[in-house]
Amino acid sequence: MGNDTIANMITSIRNANLGKIKTVQVPATNITRNIAKILFQEGFIDNFIDNKQNTKDILILNLKYQGKKKKSYITTLRRISKPGLRIYSNHKEIPKVLGGMGIVILSTSRGIMTDREARQKKKKNWRRAFMLCVVIFYKKSYIKKAS
Repeated sequence: MGNDTIANMITSIRNANLGKIKTVQVPATNITRNIAKILFQEGFIDNFIDNKQNTKDILILNLKYQGKKKKSYITTLRRISKPGLRIYSNHKEIPKVLGGMGIVILSTSRGIMTDREARQKKKKNWRRAFMLCVVIFYKKSYIKKAS
């Protein structure tokens, strides 16, 4: 029986958010590296470092908080597709999280990408349209109030 590295990563980030902890260490795999890269590109984490401790590869994620109260940029973190129950979707059925304020991270035949990237690449005659929904991140705190 194998370990679910994506669930471990999600749980570690969720627990760090609850404790307002700045750094999180998760086992480094290709999938966790790609998810960390997407989180960095979307602005949910400050940075990530691929580190080797003894014989284990570890990803060190620096989470992003705002204000003195350390309000997290990631408000909700949820795993959609699980090892025992895969959820597939074509490009027309990818959910829009909060009307585009959140992201869905997908595993496709072209690699791991966000829902926006998957919709754009489908428009360019993308042959494989079935995608595996992996994780939802909401970025409610990105909403800027009009002055």
